[in-house]
Amino acid sequence: MNHTVQAFFIPTNTDGPPNYRFIKEEHEMVALGTPHNLLPPTSTVIHIRSKTSVPDHVVWSLFNTLLMNSCCLGFIAFAYSVKSRDRKMVSNLTVAQAYASTTKWLNVWALIWGIIMTILLIIIPVLILQVYQ
Repeated sequence: MNHTVQAFFIPTNTDGPPNYRFIKEEHEMVALGTPHNLLPPTSTVIHIRSKTSVPDHVVWSLFNTLLMNSCCLGFIAFAYSVKSRDRKMVSNLTVAQAYASTTKWLNVWALIWGIIMTILLIIIPVLILQVYQ
C-alpha cells in the first residue's frame, strides 16, 4: 500500500497578517493488478538521417597548413574548417555548408599556390645554375 502526503497552507485569519495552519491529507493507493491485455507492448523507432552531408575538409586544410602554407591560406582554411565542423555539431547545416564552401575554395587556392611555388622554387634555381655554368 502506498501513502502520499499532500500539504496545504490555508490562512486562518484574513484580517491581519497571514497565520497558516498545516493540513495533511493521506491517500491510500490500491495496487492495481496485472493488465487485461496479454500482448507485449510494441514500440516503433524511426531514424531520420539528414540527406545533406556537409564535408568540413579538416584533413585537407591541415595538409595545406603544414605543407603548403603559402600566403597563410592553409591556416585560414583550417580555421574555417573547424568553424564548419562546430556548426555541423550543433546542427546548423546552412552555416556549416557556407563555411565548408569557403574552406574548399581556400584549400583549392592554397594547393594551386603551393604547387606553383614548388615548381618555381625548383625551376628558378636550375635555370640560374645553367646560366652560370
